[in-house]
Amino acid sequence: MMPALSVISPVYMAEGIIAELVSQLKNSLSPITEDYEIVLVNDASPDNSWDSIVKECKKDKRIKGISLSRNFGQHYAITAGLSYAKGEWVVVMDCDLQDKPEEIPSLYKKAQEGYDIVLARRVNRKDHLFKRVSSKLFHHLYSYLSGMKTDSGIANFGIYHIKVIKQFNMMKELSRSFPSLLSYLGFKTTVINVKHSDSFDGKSSYSLRKLLKLSGDVIMANSNKPLKMTLKLGFTISLISFLLAIYNIVARLTGIITVAGFTTTVFSIWFVGGLILFVLGVVGLYIGKIFDQVKDRQLFIVSEKINIEDGSE
Repeated sequence: MMPALSVISPVYMAEGIIAELVSQLKNSLSPITEDYEIVLVNDASPDNSWDSIVKECKKDKRIKGISLSRNFGQHYAITAGLSYAKGEWVVVMDCDLQDKPEEIPSLYKKAQEGYDIVLARRVNRKDHLFKRVSSKLFHHLYSYLSGMKTDSGIANFGIYHIKVIKQFNMMKELSRSFPSLLSYLGFKTTVINVKHSDSFDGKSSYSLRKLLKLSGDVIMANSNKPLKMTLKLGFTISLISFLLAIYNIVARLTGIITVAGFTTTVFSIWFVGGLILFVLGVVGLYIGKIFDQVKDRQLFIVSEKINIEDGSE
């Protein structure tokens, strides 16, 4: 029988959080229904997160664990969890308790008004300054390049009807961002404001390198504007070079310039050479994404499961 609710949470470096996460989820889900499942996806965390997940799974069959064979990344872990979700309604949330489980009843209540997707907008974000600033910069840049308006207060936290999840599971793009792929799907969507908490352990599993990589992947997977921008840049540089060439010819004929400048020549060569390498680099990145996609490899690999029946994927 299909459960009423599924909760999917990717887990990384969270061995000290799992027990509290499960406890808070149970307290928040029980007033809605006792017919629920909590799917915790271990993204090959180097600590003892998987042991903590197994411990909770042994206490309650409604707690289900999936362990990936290596660290694929948060959005791949979400994809793995969603492939096993069976509930009519599916909640996606981070494991660090910044997404408050107590907000789930509000999300569920709003969904009953006829919405397929209810997104949680975090007000008064408790992230550190760097994460707040970098998030706003990314969303402004992404909105400009993709032509789609995004909200820096909205991330993965929300509730989704199973028909939305089934369509999401059919999308096999290698460059994965859960919110970006959802925006493509459409469906009747609304947003509610929710409270945001400090991270349970005060740490973030996202390094600057990971944030930059994710940002680049998301932008390149959803926009070809960088290619168009390099075309415009090339045209602009060509126009400037043409105007400078005319100026130099006129200046030479009128005696303003009496000796050809070595510095100008070297600068022009280096500038144009650097521009060519930049444009080739942008094109190469897109070609690289195509190369990765046509390999058609698995989005994730599951090494262990607990409380999940074989063939339930």
